[in-house]
Amino acid sequence: MNNATPTPFASTPQPPYYAVIFASRRGAGDQGYGAMAQRMAELAAQQPGYLGADSARDADGFGITVSYWASEQAIAAWKAHAEHQLAQQQGQSCWYEHYEIRIAKVERAYGMRHSGAA
Repeated sequence: MNNATPTPFASTPQPPYYAVIFASRRGAGDQGYGAMAQRMAELAAQQPGYLGADSARDADGFGITVSYWASEQAIAAWKAHAEHQLAQQQGQSCWYEHYEIRIAKVERAYGMRHSGAA
């Protein structure tokens, strides 16, 4: 690990790789969501083929998390992970009013960063 200032941007390799796009609208109240979301982020980061994630949520409960994976097999293994499946079930029954999942192959990726940016 380096001591650089953390960035909200995932550091991904050169394409191709895969993106799982999870768009959701949360219901009212936390009901354990924050702790579970943190646990899932930690657990996903330990999975073979995990490359990183970007996530944002607005004040009205709409959020998007994009996780990046080396292969479709890595995505399938994460979806089938026992603890992740429990979180998925709780999300469906308790936390989410609506969600959509989309899986895409990233063919190109590029960006820009000012050298003085933190």
